[in-house]
Amino acid sequence: MTNNIIFVVGPTAIGKSDFAINLSKKINGSIINADSMQVYKELKILTARPNSIQTREIKHFLYGHKSGNERYNVAKWCNEVKIKIKQLHKKNITPIIVGGTGLYIDKLINGLANIPDIPELLKVESEKIIIEKGLEKFYEIVKKIDPHSTNNIKPNDKNRLKRIWEVYNFTGKKLSQLIIEGNNFYLNKNINYKILLFLPNREKNYNKVNERFVEMLNQGAIEEVEKLLDLKFNLSLPIMKAHGVPEISSFLENKITRSECLALGQQVTRNYVKRQNTWWKSSNLKIFQKFNNFPNKIDINAIKLDLI
Repeated sequence: MTNNIIFVVGPTAIGKSDFAINLSKKINGSIINADSMQVYKELKILTARPNSIQTREIKHFLYGHKSGNERYNVAKWCNEVKIKIKQLHKKNITPIIVGGTGLYIDKLINGLANIPDIPELLKVESEKIIIEKGLEKFYEIVKKIDPHSTNNIKPNDKNRLKRIWEVYNFTGKKLSQLIIEGNNFYLNKNINYKILLFLPNREKNYNKVNERFVEMLNQGAIEEVEKLLDLKFNLSLPIMKAHGVPEISSFLENKITRSECLALGQQVTRNYVKRQNTWWKSSNLKIFQKFNNFPNKIDINAIKLDLI
């Protein structure tokens, strides 16, 4: 029975999916999604989800399997991946985990603080406070609640600040305290890992992003967002913040022109590529090099090879 996992990771729009499919054919593998937006069924074009031809070639899991009305998160993903990995290993199939959401990979391997799901009402409340008081004031509020946690993040990191506030107001405990109390580890220590980290030329990556967003608009991304808006999901949900959704929404509401929508969509995606590169190249890459939970079982390759 196999006990291997291969991670194919790196910035968006560099060809990870095609690479993983070719690899799967050679080693009897199946592909598991590690992209936080590709889990939502309502967004196929804008998230560049694998197409029907690709999914017929090789089995793909955890793609488009959740409603955008659900607030999916890293803990839910880790639990689902844990089950899927066990199923594939029993069939002597190698799981190939593909995506650019580094946080998902990190927590799957190194564990995640055991924090309960936060009620939607609290998430709405934290958003309301930010709108009323501003992010700067909200940062000061959160800093008083949990100074240790805020020391590790930037004052404009809205999502993490919301998380700290929500955890405290739901559990009565600081996020930093819950982390100290212990992690929930998801995988067996006997598993061997190979991480293929692709970091191509940044400018080539930006050009690919620009080209791909044009293709998305031509392939029906506008109609896709129009259908999404008809569902009237809460605007604070992750799916409503997916790259391209706010920009196309503004175009549909006649707030901006199509050319402005295109330029903005390309810009936000390029910004995301920049953040991904920073994440993988900086201290977060060191997280993968530590692997305190799985000593001497990790093989990491930072590859400069262009897949584009």
